This record gives sequence, structure tokens and C-alpha cells, in this order.
Amino acid sequence: MSTPRSASGAGPRGRRPGGPDTRGEILAAARESFAHRGFAGTTIRAVAASAGVDAALVHHYFGSKDDLFIAALEIPFDPRTMMPSVFADGVDGAGERLLRIFLGVWETPEARLPLTALVRTSLGEAGPVNLLREGMLRIVFGPLAAQLPGDDAERRVGLVASQLIGLVVGRYLLQLHPLAGMTADEVVACVAPTLQRYLDGPLPD
Repeated sequence: MSTPRSASGAGPRGRRPGGPDTRGEILAAARESFAHRGFAGTTIRAVAASAGVDAALVHHYFGSKDDLFIAALEIPFDPRTMMPSVFADGVDGAGERLLRIFLGVWETPEARLPLTALVRTSLGEAGPVNLLREGMLRIVFGPLAAQLPGDDAERRVGLVASQLIGLVVGRYLLQLHPLAGMTADEVVACVAPTLQRYLDGPLPD
């Protein structure tokens, strides 16, 4: 006996289950949402609705919104896994460890391409949708602030971020010389002391 169908002849309706292309369709919907609504304005539920799946399926494939954001950027690393090693031996020397990790990522061509695109796009965005500010910097530097003592952690992290963003713009986007031609060790020798001062040195009142 055949399975009964509805009067209209249609099969069961509702969110479709996961299929071979479901993950890619979720990612496409997420990229569009992040690009047009920003990180704060994007929700798992809205991404799921755009992709035509249940929100639980988005969580199944990607976990949290932070996880989905990292996947949508298409960068071959998770920046959140790198922060713990920065403070593995305390604040002392953390500036150099942070910078070496940072340069290790940017000196890798497959990581540099999507990151450069993110920075270029974000620097041209004057409105509220800024994925570098809302997404990447929050994900990377939020854990950094949590490791710093005192009530000026956010201030210190902001100074660290300004130094690293300036380094990215000068070395990788504008390719200013002699900065662009320095070895990683030379950059560390020049910049790490400044990062360390931002992390634990005296700041003006």
C-alpha cells in the first residue's frame, strides 16, 4: 500500500534535513548575513531560516555563532586556540609571544589572503557593519583582556590592537619599506617591547 499524501499532493513540509550541500548553504547564508548585518546583527536562527534548515542543524555543524563566524571567514586557523599560549608563562614576555604568533599567521600565504580581504573591507566601512571590529577583534582580544590584572585591561588591549593593526596595514597592505622587508625576528625586536609595555607597563593617567 502506498503512503497517503496530502490533498494537495505535496509531501511532508517543514525544515529540510541535512544533506550533502547543507553545510555549504549554511556558510553562504552566514557570509551574507555577516556582511550585511554585521556580527551583532546576525543570529543563528536567521542564518538557519535563510539556508532553509532548522537552527539545531546550524549548531550541529558549527556550534556557536563565534564558531560559525570563524568558519565563514575561511581562514585556516582558529585564533581562539592561540591565545592561551600567550600567557602560558604569565604576563612577562607575553608581548613577544603574542607578536610571534601573530606574525606566524600573517606570514602564511593561505591565511594572509582572507585576512587581508577582511582588513581591507573593514577599513573601508564607515557604518555599523564592521566585521573586523565586531567579530575578529572581539574574538581575539576578548580572551587577552581576561588575562590582564587591574581595571585598565580594556585600555591596554585597545593599545595592543592599535599596534598590531598598524603593523598589518604598514607591512602587509601598504608594504611600506623598510618594514615590509624586515625579517620576523627584526619586527619582533622592534615591536615586542612596545606591546609588552602596553600589557604591563605604566600608562599615563
